[in-house]
Amino acid sequence: MPWDIWLIFLVLGVVLPWRGRARMKKLLAMPRVSTMERLSLYASTIAFQWLAVAAVAWRAWAHGFTASQFGLIVPDRSKILIAAVVGTAAIASLQWLNLRRMGRIPVEARGSLQAIAERILPQSTVELLPYLALAITAGLCEEFLYRGFAMAVLLHVGLPAWAVVLLSSVLFGLAHSYQGRGGIVMTLLIGLILGTSRLAYGSLVPAILWHGGVDVVAGTAGPRYLTPRGARSQERKNVIH
Repeated sequence: MPWDIWLIFLVLGVVLPWRGRARMKKLLAMPRVSTMERLSLYASTIAFQWLAVAAVAWRAWAHGFTASQFGLIVPDRSKILIAAVVGTAAIASLQWLNLRRMGRIPVEARGSLQAIAERILPQSTVELLPYLALAITAGLCEEFLYRGFAMAVLLHVGLPAWAVVLLSSVLFGLAHSYQGRGGIVMTLLIGLILGTSRLAYGSLVPAILWHGGVDVVAGTAGPRYLTPRGARSQERKNVIH
């Protein structure tokens, strides 16, 4: 493989995790995050991810990789559509149930997840719309980088399918290391599911929609269960009922 392809892997495996941890450390050091700071975080992340995709696509296509190798095709529309819809509904429901479960855990027992949620999840309608744009961006861009590019390269160099799915999932987990050890493990497991779907369907479409569904639910249900404002609202509803 050309040196620039391996350089991209170095960025995915080292630079991006370091950047994510540094940004989260800065956020956690702040007593609170304002609306403008949260909107700036969303906007800068969206811009960075699309720039990363543009750069990676440019170098990959320059070396002869094709849309088919990246999974940017829909070989069986009916099958993929069913998998995308059913899978998105299932994984989004599981995400919602998990958030609701976590919301029942005492705040002091939630660890760093609570502080992260309070700083990055949208707190109002003004913040929700840009967040949803970020969720859609993450579904598209991260799937292209980890299930499209990374898996295409690893398959190209001759690794077995199981190793391709595992290694791409490890990279995906490391990219979310700012969420702590639990976040790495959970993201790695999700990566295994998404990577398997990429091979099973020969397309990124199901993985893109599943990934986007997880992030959309995090932004819509997460504030309800994991932020102080959402918790107070939930308490009022419980009292009324």
